[in-house]
Amino acid sequence: MRQSYERFYTALGRPLAGRARIALVLLVVPLALSLGAPLWKIHMVAPQYPQGLDLDIYAHTVEGDVQEINTLNHYIGMARIDRAALTDLDWMPFAIGALFLLTLRVAAIGNLRWLIDLTVVFLYFSIFSLGRFVYKLYAFGHNLDPQAPFAVEPFTPAILGTKQIANFTTTSLPGLATAYLGVFALGLLVLTGWHLLRGMRSGELELS
Repeated sequence: MRQSYERFYTALGRPLAGRARIALVLLVVPLALSLGAPLWKIHMVAPQYPQGLDLDIYAHTVEGDVQEINTLNHYIGMARIDRAALTDLDWMPFAIGALFLLTLRVAAIGNLRWLIDLTVVFLYFSIFSLGRFVYKLYAFGHNLDPQAPFAVEPFTPAILGTKQIANFTTTSLPGLATAYLGVFALGLLVLTGWHLLRGMRSGELELS
């Protein structure tokens, strides 16, 4: 049993295959592109806004019809959408930058253990970011000013898909940056799975 564990941990320390290193270098491209594209897009349509209002959420800022949406939010007592309210965006560029550097490090001198660690860190980053996004939307719709001109029941804005809120039909969907991050995640999972499968086929990753 001890020999099996030693063989297992030795296999985790084996250098990555050359093709995997090249693939990791290529994967930093969509990771870098995610900084210049919206992570999430929200589109709102109402009778008085037939062309709709748009909100594009980036990893570093919020763009679109922000002023008009904030004016509407004021009437129902919702907090303003600005940098102060979306402080979570402050750390995201640094997190993506750190993942960029870690990926290049694994590509240059990494092994299977480092590749697994990188995959786990990115999955944690993704789940945490999505969780914070959902929480922020929930907080926006539930912390309403009771002195607002129009009283509405607390609500959770559309997170994924279409939702009717008062006279607005709101559609919330992932943006291009999320697709880029999805490509990065898929690449990591494929590379990690391929190395693990190769190790099991060779018997290096068997514990018994």
